[in-house]
Amino acid sequence: MIPPIRPIELADIEAARGRIAGTVLRTPLVQFADGIYLKLENLQPTNAYKIRGASNAVANLSDADRAKGVWTISAGNAGQGVAYAARSYGVPCTVVAVETAPQTKLDRMRALGATIVPVSYERAWVAAESHEFPGLDATFIHPFDNHDFIAGHGTMGLEIIEDLPDVRTVICAIGGGGLITGVGSAIKAKKPEAKVFGAEPETAAPYALSLREGGPRKFEAWQASFVDGAGGKSVIERMWQRMQPVVDGSITVTLDQTAEAMRLIAEKSRTIAEGAGGLSLAAALHDQSLEGPIVCVVSGGNIDLAKFAELVA
Repeated sequence: MIPPIRPIELADIEAARGRIAGTVLRTPLVQFADGIYLKLENLQPTNAYKIRGASNAVANLSDADRAKGVWTISAGNAGQGVAYAARSYGVPCTVVAVETAPQTKLDRMRALGATIVPVSYERAWVAAESHEFPGLDATFIHPFDNHDFIAGHGTMGLEIIEDLPDVRTVICAIGGGGLITGVGSAIKAKKPEAKVFGAEPETAAPYALSLREGGPRKFEAWQASFVDGAGGKSVIERMWQRMQPVVDGSITVTLDQTAEAMRLIAEKSRTIAEGAGGLSLAAALHDQSLEGPIVCVVSGGNIDLAKFAELVA
């Protein structure tokens, strides 16, 4: 049974911070330019923010549910996060993985002990909407539509407010919506006047479309790209309900703008951002209406190095 949606309360996020403190890094907030800061989640042990939600979700399972093993759906980063957390408890993990995910991500999931079940993007999205997959009897940890997963991501929002109390705008990539819901819930609880914006690639921008049309929509013009960690085919109704109270809008950027942001992040911070990780900075640089100080969440850095080199050359 899919649990009902409820708000991510500040108490949920504070409790998550306690659970994941020994596993998750407090990532640095570094200045990129005057008024723009980077929250470097690409420096997490799995090189992506998903470890925050995954660690909290696995830690908060009952002993009986955890003993069954866990499974999730992923294009790479959620799978790594759940596999990492499962390994720390000594329980098996299965990942229903998008078969076109970068080899780097697939290899890392296997290295963390996950069993991979490769499926098409379309089949993975069906599983994400239905919360089930034939033949898997382990405990399901949804990669974004999961209260504990989202609360774990909210810990990042607490760090942002503590490190930059005068922040005016926070930008997060939107894929399923779990990242921005968690961060937005923390930001709005601690500083309601701050704005929280999503960032999506022009090839996969269902949330911007949904905002324009007033409800969750499918993005019919969806195209696969190097931005594989964000930009879904649609907005799930449950995530639309979660995002509405804590998200102020979405900014759509081009693939060229995203690749340029990836290059600039490498140049300035000497760290690697994957496509999804570059979206927030691309949005900050190309929307002049945003109020600073601006924090751009660099959500991850899991990209094949050859592909990264090609994009930033």
